[in-house]
Amino acid sequence: MPAVIETGTLQVNGQEIAYTRRGGGPPLLLLHGFPQTKEMWEDAIPALARRFTVVTADLRGYGASSKPEGVDAMSFRSMATDQLALMQALGFPRFHLAGHDRGGRTAHRLALDAPEAVASLTVMDIIPTHLLLDQLTRQVARAYYHWFFLAQPAPLPERMIGADPQAYFESCLLGWGGASLSDFPPDALAAYRRAWADPACVHAMCNDYRAAIEVDFHDDARDLSRKVRCPALVLYGADGAMARAYDVAATWAPRLQDMTARAIPGGHFFIDSAPEETAAALLDFLGPLPQP
Repeated sequence: MPAVIETGTLQVNGQEIAYTRRGGGPPLLLLHGFPQTKEMWEDAIPALARRFTVVTADLRGYGASSKPEGVDAMSFRSMATDQLALMQALGFPRFHLAGHDRGGRTAHRLALDAPEAVASLTVMDIIPTHLLLDQLTRQVARAYYHWFFLAQPAPLPERMIGADPQAYFESCLLGWGGASLSDFPPDALAAYRRAWADPACVHAMCNDYRAAIEVDFHDDARDLSRKVRCPALVLYGADGAMARAYDVAATWAPRLQDMTARAIPGGHFFIDSAPEETAAALLDFLGPLPQP
């Protein structure tokens, strides 16, 4: 593993954002998804950090970052503003950006809101938020029921999860295609478990999903005619719920002007289960691009 250059938290955009920086070269920001933390990237970092300065960060509400109150505070726009401010504070006004799951949705919003800052965009195992909610199918509603469970008014989901948070979030890791607990590196799984044990984190994650319906859907509706113009990579798990329900690349084609798409072996959590393949796909995409 490359030596850690810097780790800790920075006060940006009114939040404490936890981050780690490794490697050297052009900057690359990696954003995790639900119900994980920045530790999900650990096994992919060695290959990436040989060519890039890799920054991993916990989204607000997750991991070691601060847990703001209120549904609006957990919108993708709010999360994106944090991450832009973090990279600026670290001295990177322009950077490559990749995100999985909620991190991918945050990355998409950041690329729309601050295109001058994003040299390239990679989204992993998601379809566009507006499309998923606006054209919901029975198949997706069943596979992604958690979107609607977590979005129920507080404190119902928080209380139900609180009865056994470890069991609930393990069930999330084992869903959405092709995962078992042995797919998750022990240190990363331990970090996830620490986060799940924090009621403030559980509440913030619920607000993340409430915001998707109450805030993000409407933000995305206003931007349906806009395209991300930087080079973009769409990665998805070959055995995941999204690949079974959609032509994932086709869902993104109207929204990304310069798009490449590629399947990775595994399900939704392919970064944990196939980190070397994930890193190789990123390097293949990023290597030929103009560097920030």
